[in-house]
Amino acid sequence: MQTRLPQPELRSDRLRLREVRDSDAPALFAIHSNPQVMRYWSYPAWTELAQAAQKVADIQRQRRELDILVWAIADAASDRLIGTSAVFALDLTQGRAEIGYSLHPDWQGRGLAIEALRLILQYAFSDLHLRRVEADADPRNEPSWRLLEKLGFVREGLLRERWNVNDEICDTALYGLLRRDFKAG
Repeated sequence: MQTRLPQPELRSDRLRLREVRDSDAPALFAIHSNPQVMRYWSYPAWTELAQAAQKVADIQRQRRELDILVWAIADAASDRLIGTSAVFALDLTQGRAEIGYSLHPDWQGRGLAIEALRLILQYAFSDLHLRRVEADADPRNEPSWRLLEKLGFVREGLLRERWNVNDEICDTALYGLLRRDFKAG
């Protein structure tokens, strides 16, 4: 078993990025059962609350067993989970990792996703000493790839027909961000 990385709590005026808790399952279900959110993911929208409870358990297990960081993106005032972000496929020797994120539609359009990702990327580059972070986005998901580009990510390639979701074959655009290109604020 690998040594587990500590899960730091990250904060801004509007957000608290913290560990995912069992009590977050209903809010997580509200995100991952939403077809609008899941339209461009590599798996279909959830249909049962039990899927969210299982995901929370999976996150907790992964945190014990793997070098993965998973944050609940919570509203700072209420501490309610409004999204999630993960840094995974961490290779500290190579100085690289991948990042993923989601935000409930009711909270989109307020600059919260970019705020959360800036906190996480600042931690990844400063504290973990990564030199590169990668992300993939469905090329049709303009809000997602625009967010990545605002942070300094560069589209580096296209993987054709990478995913099959709900019987739809989808491409993936690969993005990379180097520490020197990160736009912290």
